[in-house]
Amino acid sequence: MKKVCIIYTGGTIGMTKTDKGYAPKEGYFKGALEEIDDLKREEIPDFELVEMHPLLDSSNMTLHEWNKISEEIEKRYDDFDGFVILHGTDTMAYTASALSFSLENLSKPVVLTGSQIPLCEIRSDGRDNLITSLMIAAGGIVNEVCLYFGGKLMRGNRATKYSADGLIAFKSPNFPLLAEAGIEIKYSQSLRESFCKGKFKACRFRPVPIGVIKVFPGIQFELFESIMTEKLKGIVIETFGAGNIPASENELLPIIEKAFKSGTVITVCSQCPEGSVALGTYETSSALKGAGAVSGHDITTEAAVCKLYYLFSKGYDASTVKNMMEENIRGEMSI
Repeated sequence: MKKVCIIYTGGTIGMTKTDKGYAPKEGYFKGALEEIDDLKREEIPDFELVEMHPLLDSSNMTLHEWNKISEEIEKRYDDFDGFVILHGTDTMAYTASALSFSLENLSKPVVLTGSQIPLCEIRSDGRDNLITSLMIAAGGIVNEVCLYFGGKLMRGNRATKYSADGLIAFKSPNFPLLAEAGIEIKYSQSLRESFCKGKFKACRFRPVPIGVIKVFPGIQFELFESIMTEKLKGIVIETFGAGNIPASENELLPIIEKAFKSGTVITVCSQCPEGSVALGTYETSSALKGAGAVSGHDITTEAAVCKLYYLFSKGYDASTVKNMMEENIRGEMSI
């Protein structure tokens, strides 16, 4: 029988009611699983639960927790056929992106899932998300980090949270679904991809100084100049459309050029969920390219941030990181 490791990090799926609202409760989730009769059916793979301490609302996730998750997978990698990570929805796309980079040469399914309604509630979407994720993790068909939610299986570093209260909480705007779960789980044959080129290893993230700036009409770029020091290793700029910025480039460009000369890697992403950055297509984006910024193409902001963390944690210099930010290394962008 296939064996799957469930790593429970916290999040809505295992929360209970408290005087201050829903919150995770240590030791509760194991009992909640035992009450789900469908998990005892023969179609369900054998599974083992690992509960992390402390349990967290996903808004409290940090690099430290990403490292703990990857370490738990590394310790058990040879003992299980796949892994299911139960996680809160707020930062699930960030964690999925982070694990896609940190789990090097992965050759087994790692499926992140959770719920919008706790298991303790009668209408919880957590049961189906968990059961289907277990079957996907045991199936061994999609051997990468992915995110399953609301009947849809997405590449982890292509997913982004779409809805705060809808049961279809995530979308993959620039990459097709890996599978859809209806009466059967239908996998996309053409999208299967292997990122395994050697022995599995988990890379640990380091607390590298990284920032995100979202451009908006009337933005006063000089307010950000103070953070553009040599200490800032990477920054993601969310621009308009295909990489456009306000025409007041005399304010922004000296700041970008200063950061670039200090070794900061500037990656440009689009605020539009769908589509790709193409620096130089419009006059208002040419200036960024000329100042040393690199195109994130159609990468999500979540993946861009995690990719910067990963590359700098590997010890690469700024020039190497800059070049690799425009390369597709885990299926995170379309080139």
